[in-house]
Amino acid sequence: MLQPKLLLGIAAAITCVLFADDKPDLAVVNRIKTEAFENSKVMDHAFYLTDVYGPRLTNTPEYKAAAEWVSKRLTEYGLSNVALEKWGPYGRGWSYSKYSAHMIEPRYAPLIGFPLAWSKGTDGPVTGEAIFAPIRTEADLAKWKGKLKGKIVLIDAARELVPQLIAPGKRFSEADLASEALAPDPSTAAVSSPDPLAPAPGSPSREAIQRFRSKVRQFLLEEQALFVVQIGRGDGGTVFGQNSGTREMKDAIGLPTVALTAEHYNRIVRLLDHKIPVKLEFDIKTTVYEDSLDSLNIVGEIPGGKKKDEVVMIGAHFDSWQGGTGATDNAAGSAVAIEVMRILKSLNVKMDRTVRIGLWSGEESGLLGSKAYVKKHFADPENMKLLPEHAKLDAYYNLDNGTGKIRGIYLQGNDMARPLFESWFVPFKDLGAGTVTIRNAGGTDHLPFNAVGLPGFNFMQDQIEYSTRTHHSNMDVYDRLQKGDLMQAAAVMATFVYQTAMRDEMLPRKVLPKPQPATPEAAPEKKPEDGKKLVTSAGN
Repeated sequence: MLQPKLLLGIAAAITCVLFADDKPDLAVVNRIKTEAFENSKVMDHAFYLTDVYGPRLTNTPEYKAAAEWVSKRLTEYGLSNVALEKWGPYGRGWSYSKYSAHMIEPRYAPLIGFPLAWSKGTDGPVTGEAIFAPIRTEADLAKWKGKLKGKIVLIDAARELVPQLIAPGKRFSEADLASEALAPDPSTAAVSSPDPLAPAPGSPSREAIQRFRSKVRQFLLEEQALFVVQIGRGDGGTVFGQNSGTREMKDAIGLPTVALTAEHYNRIVRLLDHKIPVKLEFDIKTTVYEDSLDSLNIVGEIPGGKKKDEVVMIGAHFDSWQGGTGATDNAAGSAVAIEVMRILKSLNVKMDRTVRIGLWSGEESGLLGSKAYVKKHFADPENMKLLPEHAKLDAYYNLDNGTGKIRGIYLQGNDMARPLFESWFVPFKDLGAGTVTIRNAGGTDHLPFNAVGLPGFNFMQDQIEYSTRTHHSNMDVYDRLQKGDLMQAAAVMATFVYQTAMRDEMLPRKVLPKPQPATPEAAPEKKPEDGKKLVTSAGN
């Protein structure tokens, strides 16, 4: 019998042999860092995506103009097969070109807010009396029937605001990273990971909530209310908001609807509670695009060498909501992905595999662009009939958690990739990156790849003001981006791409999932208000 120490030595030797080709190429990593830190263009990319073209709602002229700009820039950098790849149909596009909101009586005050997507404009200034009519149940519909005609309806309850005693932004501490790295307790994990967006037991289902919201929109139309005002999540002038209707062509477009900052909303409610009449004025111009059904993903490649038919992909979602200019969600990830391609191309490093960028539309409506791409190129998760390209995709790396620097990566249950990633992070330990966790991150575009058994990963990032200030808000603008963090992210991502493209073997894969037939009712077009990073148990 071999001694335990000898067995450990043999195991270590085997590990060294197996992963000898997976040590980072420090000469290339040094060149990547130099280019990323000394010649960075990442903030220039972000400027055009936000200040010039943002926001970028799917199927709008702004989105398409931004996509065409990226296509031109990728072509200028020397990428091949640059294309705006159509998929669809998506449904209505929607944008707004004017927002003016004021309290006229009892005292004048401007009102901070913005229109919610897929709601009507006002066709010029409209002035009306405000009425506080919160509607949360079927009984509320009956209560307000016949009382809302010609009124500007405040439909949400007021919200008590408390001092912000916790910093709105933070970085992972060493203790936080150590906790993230721990696998979940298997004794408490479900056989299959629970849906992190599922309602709590006893609460209404997603579908029930969506049906009631549609019923309220129809009720307000039938009651001939003039305008709808909602309270935005957040405070201090930050307004979080998304949509008040749907992109579906079959659904009626709802009344003009805005979200106001909580301080201004609460003031109106207090005045009305004291029986003091309030007169409001709004002037909103919106455009609905009903003849623009096909949406666009943006793709481009750096062709590989001896294994050019095998592909390493990087990506981020390109669409945004309308409150700000879509900076941290997700011009940040898109700008970093563009910068990765620029770095690799400018260094003229010869890679064995082809490297492809994918910037996705429709992510904010349910990962639609990346799902369509995966279905077209790799497999349909409903039947799991694999297409030829499925065997040729090595890995997909995604970035979509704001402006924070990369601190690690989620394995999505693929523990076989752990030693590779730990090795590739070594040159970035002094830049704060290195945590590799078996856990899953949810809510963004690596999920469709995993759904058909492909290695899809999302990087772990510091949550810099993401859920507290910028995610889907009017403050999601260029100024909230952190230049140093995005430069670091580009260097890390470029290194992972290079190492993957140069391995002798493709990345290890998990067992193929079983077919996943579609459910009768689709999930709602909304992600959790606290951001995309949903960490669940190992597996999946």
